[in-house]
Amino acid sequence: MDKSSLRRPRGTRDFLPWDMIKRRFVIETIRSTFELYGFDEMETPAFEFLDVLTAKCGPEVKEQIYAFKDKVGRELGLRFDLTVPLARVVASHPDLPKPFKRYCISRVWRYEEPQSGRFREFWQADVDIVGSAKMDADAEVIAVAISCLKNLGMKNFRVRLNNRKILESVAESASVDKELSLSVFRAIDKLDKIGLEGVKQELRKLSLTDRQISMIMDQVSKQGSVDLIEKDLSDVLTERGKEGLNELIEIVHNLEFYDYSQYVIVDLSLARGLDYYTGPIFEISAETTINVGSVAGGGRYDNLIELLGGPPTPATGISLGIDRLVEVLSEADMLPKARTSTQAFVTYTNPLVKKETVIIAEKLRSEGIKVEVDVMGRKLERQLKYADAKGIPYVIIVGPQEVRSSVYRLKDMNSREERLLSLQEIIALLKGSTNR
Repeated sequence: MDKSSLRRPRGTRDFLPWDMIKRRFVIETIRSTFELYGFDEMETPAFEFLDVLTAKCGPEVKEQIYAFKDKVGRELGLRFDLTVPLARVVASHPDLPKPFKRYCISRVWRYEEPQSGRFREFWQADVDIVGSAKMDADAEVIAVAISCLKNLGMKNFRVRLNNRKILESVAESASVDKELSLSVFRAIDKLDKIGLEGVKQELRKLSLTDRQISMIMDQVSKQGSVDLIEKDLSDVLTERGKEGLNELIEIVHNLEFYDYSQYVIVDLSLARGLDYYTGPIFEISAETTINVGSVAGGGRYDNLIELLGGPPTPATGISLGIDRLVEVLSEADMLPKARTSTQAFVTYTNPLVKKETVIIAEKLRSEGIKVEVDVMGRKLERQLKYADAKGIPYVIIVGPQEVRSSVYRLKDMNSREERLLSLQEIIALLKGSTNR
């Protein structure tokens, strides 16, 4: 087998132990924050029937699905997000207590061009509230996401809000055929990627006139506080649009209860590319020197569960991009620097005390301390080099004299200092240390 066969598929990555320490820190911080808000964990299969995935995703995402047939010809696909599988589960379990508050932290797949912050296999962390039509639910999932970012140490980020009902009003005011509305939204959603002229070109492909394009772009260019947007749009919105604006006003008002409204800006250019959104939509962007796009996004999808065969059920949720958050936090040097989670390496100076070395290691493990012992039969010097190369912060040296006296040498691998301590003293010291 030549080296070319060892290549990873494009858009995928390997994560070595020191990478996983960083990723696990992000994931566990998010997980604990989700649970503080009363969300419970759920998981779904990595692949679904293709007709479930394509029910309401839009043509662009449909093209990105990793689709395949199994051995008997059934059409399947790898999940492209965590929302559609949730909707399928709720549709098949209509008796779930409402609101149903679930979180899921797992892999998804999309066949798109790999670039900074965008991969073909990536991780998302989702929270959703199913069963509530109130804007309280939308405010809560936004507040949860903000809390996650704050608990990760992030300070400079912005929450952009919009509402599909306002976009529908903009399209209607420009006399756009209703059948074209979703295509118009998809074009607007590309504004950050292809710029104003690129979006105009996309709209021309939909046979919109220059006047229609001008009207649309004039409206979606507005952003600012919800009060400012209300003042600018109060005379031009349809009843549908006014309903959407009132929903945004209520969300911002509810976010004041969390003391999070200062992070929010209404941005009418925000469209979100997925077709299943029906109301408020939101994205969170981090202010950083690297271009990773948004680090979180979501919205309300009140029709998706019914579309998949369930009863009419309102729902809303938000997804945090684990990979993008790791990039942003790494760039800001805000992630753990440890290369291993192992706290101590228990070495022996003589094979005659190997048994005692294992016993000591087991006692430490029973106290919740992460330790490693030599399994290579190496001399002490090689054991110390291994511990140093792996970044293990402490080494416990066990020899015949240490066994007789029940006092062991504890070597700090950073300072190179050694101390003679009893096992209980070592346990107390290691319990008080962190390996970050």
